[in-house]
Amino acid sequence: MLARSDNVAAPLRSAARIAAIGVSEILDIGARAAAMRKDGHHVIVLAAGEPDFDTPDTVKEAAWKAMQRGETKYTALDGSPAMKEAIREKFRRDNGLDFAGSEISVASGAKQVIYNAFMATLDPGDEVIVPTPYWTSYADIIRIAGGVPVLVACDATNGFRLTAQQLHQAITPATRWLMLNSPSNPTGATYSEADYRPLLDVLLKHPHVWLLADDIYEHIVYDDFRFVTPAALEPALRDRILTVNGVSKAYAMSWRIGYGAGPMALIKAMAVVQSQSTSNPSSVSQAAAIEALTGPQDYLAERRDSFRIRRDLVVDGLNAIDGIDCSRPEGAFYTFASCAGILGRMTPQGRKIETDRDFCAYLLEETKVAVVPGSAFGASPFFRISYATTQDELREAMARIAAACDALVA
Repeated sequence: MLARSDNVAAPLRSAARIAAIGVSEILDIGARAAAMRKDGHHVIVLAAGEPDFDTPDTVKEAAWKAMQRGETKYTALDGSPAMKEAIREKFRRDNGLDFAGSEISVASGAKQVIYNAFMATLDPGDEVIVPTPYWTSYADIIRIAGGVPVLVACDATNGFRLTAQQLHQAITPATRWLMLNSPSNPTGATYSEADYRPLLDVLLKHPHVWLLADDIYEHIVYDDFRFVTPAALEPALRDRILTVNGVSKAYAMSWRIGYGAGPMALIKAMAVVQSQSTSNPSSVSQAAAIEALTGPQDYLAERRDSFRIRRDLVVDGLNAIDGIDCSRPEGAFYTFASCAGILGRMTPQGRKIETDRDFCAYLLEETKVAVVPGSAFGASPFFRISYATTQDELREAMARIAAACDALVA
């Protein structure tokens, strides 16, 4: 009979680089909502950053035809030649920019493009300026790469936009990057040419600072806003700009295809990172993305108009509730409303609403509406609603939120 070992396995020791990083709060809220649905509750989830539209039929057909042709193998490391040519065409058509294939990187989502860029360029202690509110992954990616996120609070009275003075004050000798996202997740805020110009002028004075422009919501803008991207506005900065985009939002393609365009040296460094992680993105997804970028584009305006109607439904509904104040975003498919007027009130169960997290938890528990607290995006007391769902669901959600707020005791 073998003697029982007295050795006990040591507990897992996580790497220090992830010690202060957790799973996205948005995913956690989605998981709680899913559990409620499993228990039979009608939960309205307004937390996901994903369009409710289906992927266009022409795109699905392109993927099917690619599979029929046997295009199911590995492709070039950072995108097939055909995929890069489609991206080149998109930049020429939409942005007046001309990139060589060697200046383009294709990855498994825009998030991976950002991750590759920071892993390829940040050393411990390097700083990245991130205007807040910000998409939750930005700061954590920077930390994993060894960098330091420098969070700069942008005021609602200025449309949640970074000012030139704030940028100038945030730059230090350790600054490597500035991140800008327009239209923005979570606020829907946008940067026009007039908004960008002062910021670009600051960057011209600081040649050690690069700019990462996240344009993923480019085609989802409203009213008379005209989208612009920094690389097209200031040629003198082109060798210091990485322009990031993808197909997940405008084309309703959660197929894990994102792309970036910038200086060849940066693209080569990003390829090194990708070569030791995922290697090439899916061949079938690339075939579908080629059709999305080069095929019919008319449905983009139709979907944008649908989002605009939903935006107005939600903004008007929220502003009709005492204690909530919501600006009307110019892009993306989110509202970012203040719940400052709700704080201090008591729930029917006698619990005090002290923070935006308390308010969002109350909505989920009592009304079965899932929204995301602004603190997850670095700004309190706000909450984000994704209106990428049906108008019927949105009307019901607004009615539930209004009733829940009316039930609070001042």
